[in-house]
Amino acid sequence: MGVLLTGLVSTMAVGSGDVSLPLLIAPMGASAVLLFAAPTSPLAQPWSIMGGNMIAAFIGVSCALAIGDPVVAAAVAVALAIATMMMMGCLHPPSGAVALTAVLGGPAVHEAGYWFVLTPVGVNSALILLVAFAFNNATGRRYPHLAPVAATNPHHTADPLPTQRLGVVPEDLQAVLAQYDEVVNISSDVLDELLHQAQIRAYHRRSGEISCSEVMSRDVATVSPQTSLREAWRLLLEHRIKALPVVTEADGLVGIVTQTDFMHNSALGRNGQLRFGFGDKVRLVLGGRSKTPRIVADIMTRRVQSALPETMIAKLVPPMADMGLHHMPIVNERNRVVGIVTQSDLIAALFQRHTEQASAEEESPRANVA
Repeated sequence: MGVLLTGLVSTMAVGSGDVSLPLLIAPMGASAVLLFAAPTSPLAQPWSIMGGNMIAAFIGVSCALAIGDPVVAAAVAVALAIATMMMMGCLHPPSGAVALTAVLGGPAVHEAGYWFVLTPVGVNSALILLVAFAFNNATGRRYPHLAPVAATNPHHTADPLPTQRLGVVPEDLQAVLAQYDEVVNISSDVLDELLHQAQIRAYHRRSGEISCSEVMSRDVATVSPQTSLREAWRLLLEHRIKALPVVTEADGLVGIVTQTDFMHNSALGRNGQLRFGFGDKVRLVLGGRSKTPRIVADIMTRRVQSALPETMIAKLVPPMADMGLHHMPIVNERNRVVGIVTQSDLIAALFQRHTEQASAEEESPRANVA
């Protein structure tokens, strides 16, 4: 579809009656492979497509005009195109074929001269790039594949995230990639994600597969959005917990209310009494009406992460370690709360598994000796 639309739009834009230039050049097929099959590749990004193809076309036309022997011109054009693209940071493999086409494309290409750089090369590149942008984003793939913004510490300190303090960290990848004097056809953020997922799978293999259903608390105190803040605070104090899942009969889990939500909204004092914040007092003095939070729906966190009972606890480590989550509601397939896993549950499970493995390793040599 991308190649078809590129050809059709090029025909409508340039015309087909008296145009001797090709409206669709062959290297676009190779560009399509990268754009639609490997959109995360550094070689398939917009600057690589536009910059690489047009630079290669310009160099190819220049070599064809300056060098009489087409074979020598083709070799020089490809070599210069590669070197220039690498210096400009727009390496695109199909651009090598663009340089060859500019030299060996025949009389029509040679007569066009530098006009060949703009059309068909520039027009083709822009059109197929637009189609790739629409297709990849419509199918849920991020394009252009820009490096994601580094996650910040939720506590707003200079410390790196907990999962980035041990094992392979992004700085390690950058240092290793810098040792290779070549272009690696994978972005560093994708490589980092692959290594991270591989580490999680390796952890599963080493520690055994512990699911949330094995470690979660099942007798969970919950509230509804209409529960009063006084009642919710009483439940937190009574059960000595720090969070309450918010549920409804129709939708199941709809949010969570935590001690942080109470403190952030200054809804209650230490004795559980409702109180006004500074802004409320100012509005009262000026004669305005204060809107004091009174029910859970007024202060609860609505975008809440949850997990299924069969989820492996290793998958809870990144959100709890890096995102500062202290509680993970466990829901069934109908979004009904069936349990909750806290950081304490997670630490206890990991410690118990580690203790069991250490004991097994100590017993194994003794058995061999016996």
